[in-house]
Amino acid sequence: MKAIIMAGGSGTRLWPLSREQYPKQFLKIDSTHSLFQDTYIRALKLCNPEDIAVVTNKFYEFLVKNQIEELGYGIREDRILCEPCGRNTLPAIILGTKVLSESGDCHIIAFPSDHLLSDEAIGVFKEADDKLAGKHIVTFGIVPDCPNTGYGYIRAGKPLEFGFEVDEFKEKPDTATAEKYVRAGYLWNSGIVLFSSSLLMSEVKKYQPEMYREFTKTDKNAGIDYNALESLSIDYGLLEKTDCAAVAALDCKWSDLGSFKSIYDVKEHDDCGNAGNAEFLDSKNNLVLADNRKTAIIGVNNTAVIDSGDALLICNMDRSESVKEIVKRYQAKNDDVVKYHLTVNRPWGSYTVLEEHQFFKIKRVSVKCGSILSLQKHHHRSEHWIVVCGSADVIIGSESKTLTQGQSTFVPAGVIHRLENKGKIPLEVIEVQIGEYLGEDDIERFEDVYGREISK
Repeated sequence: MKAIIMAGGSGTRLWPLSREQYPKQFLKIDSTHSLFQDTYIRALKLCNPEDIAVVTNKFYEFLVKNQIEELGYGIREDRILCEPCGRNTLPAIILGTKVLSESGDCHIIAFPSDHLLSDEAIGVFKEADDKLAGKHIVTFGIVPDCPNTGYGYIRAGKPLEFGFEVDEFKEKPDTATAEKYVRAGYLWNSGIVLFSSSLLMSEVKKYQPEMYREFTKTDKNAGIDYNALESLSIDYGLLEKTDCAAVAALDCKWSDLGSFKSIYDVKEHDDCGNAGNAEFLDSKNNLVLADNRKTAIIGVNNTAVIDSGDALLICNMDRSESVKEIVKRYQAKNDDVVKYHLTVNRPWGSYTVLEEHQFFKIKRVSVKCGSILSLQKHHHRSEHWIVVCGSADVIIGSESKTLTQGQSTFVPAGVIHRLENKGKIPLEVIEVQIGEYLGEDDIERFEDVYGREISK
């Protein structure tokens, strides 16, 4: 068996924890591992590292690489597949299938990267692979423990040697309909799919011929025109149409962690039903996620309080699915609060915004050992650098020098510069930006070892 991990989603439903530049799958929610890392570990229980492909985008490529390396593994460059734009799960799965089946027909399991799933599922995956994957495209349905309006449902049909034929897929229902589905034995749709590569591609050819032609061009230099692809989920684009769909039931702990209510449900609660790092007084059934400050809740019930340092969300737990509507409002204002956390990860390390005002911004810049920033300049801001840990090799205009702890330098606006850590310990720099415009898009790159866009 081989595996595809789909890791391109932006995770707006968990704002402000999740941001466009650091979405849900890379967060460490109540665990030492991120959801993506847990998914990678799950895939390793089914196949070898070289048989795992991660489908993501260029923004997350270094996050994928870094988080796999955190686990003590490496990943081949041709196993991180970057889509130029998101087109939902069907194109992502086809892309991964093309790469993993280059040496011949194979069985592939495709995972979302941002779900919680217990290890009891592994045995079901193996049995489904043995008994179903050659003749069926298998989806996995979760045995519900309650009616839930946040998930799609699957109605199982005729029994097979293992699992069932699929009678029908149902979209997210209202409460009354969800209760009816649970009573009737419907399953939650997990989004996990298992198939043979040859069967998948033959069904794509039959039901999505234009997409098939785009992915199977004979001219290898032409590339895949993602702008020409329709945005389709594998459910709607294929599984609802094919006669080969089957479903296997998973009776285990699972959540798509798609709302703060779902996070509340999987966390430990006190005797009053409260979860999180806070002091609770005369309060019931609350979730508090606030690592940056002491938080106390008095006389409040059924509420989520999410404090990320630069943004605070307070919502009724039953309305936590509506967070995406707030995100849309910030997006309409072009507010960076939906894109970035206070700490922003980069291929070379990270930076944390310590303070920000109209005409100045203070950052803590952390550069990994052996890493180098792009050769760049800014048009609207100057920068002061103060080394607080490690040593910095810097280029400013035509001058090169090494700065050690306690030393500083100045980078005027419009001057080409670069920062590098050649040392054996992480480099920490306090950067003070001054100017009339301090946006992250004020950057012109001339050299970059990470393949980011270079100015012409």
